[in-house]
Amino acid sequence: MKDKNLITIIGATAIGKTDLSLKLAKHFNTEIISSDSRQFYKEMKIGTAVPSKRELEQVRHHFIQSRSIFEEYNVGAFEQDAIKLLDQRFKEKDWLIMVGGSGLYVNAVTNGLDDFPMVDPKIREKLKSDMASQGIESLQVKLLELDPLSHERIDLFNKQRLIRALEICIGSGRPFSFYQSLNKKERSFNTIKIGIDAERKIIYDRINQRVDQMIDKGLVEEARSLLAFKDLNALQTVGYKELFAYFEAKSTLEEAVSEIKKNTRRFAKRQGTWFRKDPEIKWFDHKTDPETIISYIETYPETSESKG
Repeated sequence: MKDKNLITIIGATAIGKTDLSLKLAKHFNTEIISSDSRQFYKEMKIGTAVPSKRELEQVRHHFIQSRSIFEEYNVGAFEQDAIKLLDQRFKEKDWLIMVGGSGLYVNAVTNGLDDFPMVDPKIREKLKSDMASQGIESLQVKLLELDPLSHERIDLFNKQRLIRALEICIGSGRPFSFYQSLNKKERSFNTIKIGIDAERKIIYDRINQRVDQMIDKGLVEEARSLLAFKDLNALQTVGYKELFAYFEAKSTLEEAVSEIKKNTRRFAKRQGTWFRKDPEIKWFDHKTDPETIISYIETYPETSESKG
């Protein structure tokens, strides 16, 4: 019987995951693992909404600003690093908390990565060529045709993920999403999945407010300092690419900020689509008292059995 428990807290951007994770970590006297793929990078602080210095000091965190944008890091490496860390920390802790909005990274830790078939490398080269000559929109449309579910789920502006999904679709003859629904790996710990949700208008209002706060905190200056590295994969993300366009006189600052809000809302919608497919997630309204959530966790069948 498994006696170690990983609590995962998921939900849309700006929904309140950080605050809840801190309260749960204090209650269970434990540590927090970030599965937010944007918060790994130390050069990207404001635009990724990393926890504040005060929040980081309250509870020990892992994988927050632990990498550089100049390092190659992907979900496969994260799965290995996270499982290694869990094995280590579970020697001292019965509970650990993982928090983040990156569905693929959460799934890699809880279920393991999917086994994708090998495909002809020429397919990837052709897709890169198409993107260069026809623009990213052409590949987004192609993915919609071949795999509508992945079109809803993935970040359509992440060039690497977009090309990866398409090369699997084309090379295997099956949708990329098909391979994400196959067998999951056995883990040595129980997983309790907690989802935080709110009405769409509330989520969108919170996103808009957060973007305004980021601008006030200096996001424009942070992005400007990274302009020379805009082609790095880590920077192919909402909050930076829109400002890069502004720096290159392709838009006004007002238009760039508006685009950040719009693209973040779209990202939140894709997050919801991804997580809603998982029947193991127990959803709570964002206003739910933490004690109610704690009570649910402590009476969760697997954790109850492991205590007794």
